[in-house]
Amino acid sequence: MELFGKVIQVMDAQMKEPEMFGWFHLAFFALTFIAAYVMCRQYPKADEKTVRNLLLAASIVSIVLELYKQFNFSFTYDGSVVKYDYQWYSFPFQFCSTPMYAGLLAGLLRKGKVQNAICSYLATFSVFAGLCVMIYPPQVFVETIGINIQSMICHGSMITVGIYLLYTEYVRLEHKTILNAIPVFAVFVTIASVMNEIAYRSGLLERETFNMFFISPYCEPSLPVYSSVQAVVPYPLSAIIYVAVFSLAAYVILLLAMCVKTLAKKYRYIREKQKTVSV
Repeated sequence: MELFGKVIQVMDAQMKEPEMFGWFHLAFFALTFIAAYVMCRQYPKADEKTVRNLLLAASIVSIVLELYKQFNFSFTYDGSVVKYDYQWYSFPFQFCSTPMYAGLLAGLLRKGKVQNAICSYLATFSVFAGLCVMIYPPQVFVETIGINIQSMICHGSMITVGIYLLYTEYVRLEHKTILNAIPVFAVFVTIASVMNEIAYRSGLLERETFNMFFISPYCEPSLPVYSSVQAVVPYPLSAIIYVAVFSLAAYVILLLAMCVKTLAKKYRYIREKQKTVSV
């Protein structure tokens, strides 16, 4: 038991809570885009095998790190007694948790309509969620070293994977791509809503906090910006607005990728024209 307690202490090693735009934040922010650059340069043509291996690798790493997080939140050791108390508020089914499930499923599936829809989700919704946290991470930073690393790696990988899918055009850069992604997001929101309802009816909310996707009508609104909507708009209309707003944000990610592609084509055209003129 003492050895197990020591393991708990090591896994709960402390650090000063990272500052926004401090060295810890900026280092992982930079590593996210360096990883994306390396992937795009190393594998510029995304065949099915490469994509599936990437999705499986990213998902497995995220799942392992999530298991560490659940362990860390659940076990405590005071030097003599090991205590277990599962923290239901950290149950791994928030918006930012879905890419590890979606990526694992897409990595196991052959290329087709379902895999295409999931990859479209990973290239739009997932990138948006990852960017929100990586640009503004104070809400995920704590004083535990491992948890901070877990947060940065998992959210950073969402951006890296999404950029690769968009850059290689494994996910097509066209408007209808968002229509493939929205049903996947809707499924996740539906699952989260069902789980919130079960938590309420089971009595779990009487002693624990359980608010998947932060849309439960039985919990105090807490999601930035959306909480103001949830406070005045009745459920389930507020959930529909949630889906619509996040779908719009994901669509903006797709539009940005399409703009970058257009600009890149124009740049290459100008370069080629200059070379022709100089010859």
